[in-house]
Amino acid sequence: MSLEKYVKKRDFSKTKEPGLKKAKLEAKAGKKAKATAGKKLTFVVQRHHASHLHYDFRLEMQGVLKSWAVPKGPSLNPKDKRLAMMVEDHPYEYRTFEGEIPAGNYGGGTVHIFDKGTYQALEKGSEKDLLKGLYAGNLKFKLNGKILKGEFALVKIKSAEDNAWLLIKHNDEYAVKGEFDSEDLVPSTIKKKGIAFKKNAGKQKDLVELETEVTEEPLRSTGDSSYKPMLAKLADHIFDDPDWIYEKKLDGYRALAFTEAKGGVKIMSRNGIDFKEKYKAVSDALKDLGLDAVIDGELVVEDKKGKGYFQKLQNYDAATEDMELKFYVFDLLSLNGHDMRGMELLKRKELLNKLIDGLNESSIIYNDHVSERGSELFKAAEKHAWEGIIGKHAHSTYSSDKRSDQWLKFKLQNSQEVIIIGFSKPEGSRKYFGSIALGMYEGTELTYIGNCGTGFNEETLKDLYNKMKALVIKKKPLKEKVHKEYSFTWVKTELVAEVTYSEWTEDQHLRHPVFKGLRMDKEKDKVVKESTREETGDKELLFGRKKVKLTNLGKLYWPKEGITKGQLLAYYEKMSAYILPHLKDKALSLNRHPNGIDEPGFFQKDLDTDKIPKWIKSAPLYSESNDKHIDYLICNDEATLLWMVNLGCIEINPWLSKYKTPDHPLFAVLDLDPHDIDFKEAVKVALSAKELLDKMKLKSFIKTSGSKGLHIFIPIGEKYDYDVSKDFIKYLGQMLFDLHPDTTSLERSPSKRKNKIYLDFLQNRRGQTIAAPYSARPKPGATVSAPLEWTEVNEKLNLKDYTIFNMEERVKEKGDLWKGVLSVRNDLLTGLRRLKG
Repeated sequence: MSLEKYVKKRDFSKTKEPGLKKAKLEAKAGKKAKATAGKKLTFVVQRHHASHLHYDFRLEMQGVLKSWAVPKGPSLNPKDKRLAMMVEDHPYEYRTFEGEIPAGNYGGGTVHIFDKGTYQALEKGSEKDLLKGLYAGNLKFKLNGKILKGEFALVKIKSAEDNAWLLIKHNDEYAVKGEFDSEDLVPSTIKKKGIAFKKNAGKQKDLVELETEVTEEPLRSTGDSSYKPMLAKLADHIFDDPDWIYEKKLDGYRALAFTEAKGGVKIMSRNGIDFKEKYKAVSDALKDLGLDAVIDGELVVEDKKGKGYFQKLQNYDAATEDMELKFYVFDLLSLNGHDMRGMELLKRKELLNKLIDGLNESSIIYNDHVSERGSELFKAAEKHAWEGIIGKHAHSTYSSDKRSDQWLKFKLQNSQEVIIIGFSKPEGSRKYFGSIALGMYEGTELTYIGNCGTGFNEETLKDLYNKMKALVIKKKPLKEKVHKEYSFTWVKTELVAEVTYSEWTEDQHLRHPVFKGLRMDKEKDKVVKESTREETGDKELLFGRKKVKLTNLGKLYWPKEGITKGQLLAYYEKMSAYILPHLKDKALSLNRHPNGIDEPGFFQKDLDTDKIPKWIKSAPLYSESNDKHIDYLICNDEATLLWMVNLGCIEINPWLSKYKTPDHPLFAVLDLDPHDIDFKEAVKVALSAKELLDKMKLKSFIKTSGSKGLHIFIPIGEKYDYDVSKDFIKYLGQMLFDLHPDTTSLERSPSKRKNKIYLDFLQNRRGQTIAAPYSARPKPGATVSAPLEWTEVNEKLNLKDYTIFNMEERVKEKGDLWKGVLSVRNDLLTGLRRLKG
């Protein structure tokens, strides 16, 4: 880590960092300065706000500053083991440097001194002892700073990269208990500096930032549920790309290994099964790692030539099998309490490779990769009869429990996970059973996809039969008719298998399925049809003469959940019959999110009628906010609904009145909008509103907002204008405020209704819109504005329970709860007289 690296990385005509004279540099490079005895050595900690905030920890040794980047900053709590990445030496003059490193330069950002002072070695106090500790990877010292005082240690991580260390506080008189955050000690004036630079930093990242690009969330336990495998999407066509790496696709059980420094090990499947005892050879081998880590990999059984045998995994017995159990590892999620998932893939793999190098165990294998040459590796996969290959974007981060197009799988043979729903009687000389009936989930509904009668041997027939026999039920677990149903015995839907097949038929059955083996590592509700990226591209639908082109179906609209635009369109296609009655002849404001919920959306009211399909219906209406007539969309059919959703309209927002009678609403609406208050309080207010409306003998309907509140609709069938409906809801709101003065507010200004439920009566105005019944919302989880029965409005009500994935099933079970809403015509004035009388 010489000063040459420091000089090479900087252009001193552009940065004010301390330079170094050529003669001095040559002297330093040619001969290291001798350790001096008795000299007081200095240390400095600089807060470095670059594209990623971190702290630079620097110790004077041999006339230079030995330096480490500490992402979260030093801690005075001995329980904190802070990751410290060793970087190049800095000149002694750097100890006083503060200021801005211009954007585009190495380490661009703002630098402030966090703490400084003197320090000494713990043992004999000499610089020579410090150097011994540095080279041994165990550097112990005492700091005499204004903030950092007492004994510390820098310990090199075993088997890791040369520059990966841990900074640890010793338990002495200066140690503190509880959480310690260096940022709490930084003045607010300094914190604010560098923020503007951060926004303009662009894509420039220096070596330090790449090494320290981690999210430091300590593991709560080795079984932390947040650590789940990242999943790959199926792709059809292999490609070569310098930004991608390619690995062998393994044919086994995916698993995460959780290891502890003291030797504890868990090997968890995707569905929460601990494989530790079943695959003991692997768990015993991992004990020697000596680190707290979470490692992603795949358990495989292979013969001596390296050929995998998937069926051998389920009942693997090391004592009887003439084959080897192996754990191929390919990703590192956590190391010594530091979450590595935010680090780019190549860095994670490089560090993992170093860790595994120190194991010397034949059962733990690093799954290597090739860069750029995907087609070349795919040919090798064909030659060696692999299952296929995996392509990964080299700079991708790790998205737990998400199926991302940053990871792609290219299969040599079609395979599909399936649920076993029954077995038929054996025929001919076959024992135990003839074939198995297969199912999978479409949304939340189990569907039939064919029978499988091949791929079994005597051992698998007997083993599978015994497992199915223990799960026998009388009732068929799905509605569809099964081929040769008369000969089948039904079973509980608990067994997940994998089959190979030639193709999907037009009626969505598997052609020529062949049993491959049981999947102990998969959950039944995750068994869905695998779609290729091509199947998530574009498609065209015809509705009579109306042609609707649906584009970019694979685009992620909910990135964290992995929910695509195609899934949203599929929801509206299935639910169109229930939504359209609430949109008929109403003007719509288009709330468009073409890049998903995490990117800014925009409202569009005025259609460009020259650029839309001729069959799209629109109506000119006067807009007060625009002070002119504008062309609003009118959605009366499924073609128009899907056309607008394809534009990025995640939610559907109609007026409360029809375009032909724009001043006379169909409903009076009370919007209960909670802000930083327990949702149970909103439920109480809603029930109070129901009680008041019942006293008035007014029939009301309620739905979730799909966001955080509730909508109460009182049908009035165009009997009154907006002024009357608004005044009625304001009066109702006042009564509710009188009943719940501590939890509700009629104030429009958010600053005046903190921790309150806003009783929003102003929705009852011309031109105002509100989410339609069954409309999806651009909120986490793809929630829906769901019609409710009033009996469901209780303390158990959870708005997150209503999503695009269960709404169709809910309607089938409960019916359309708002089916009669348009035929009701309440008399508001008579209702008020009843209340007063």
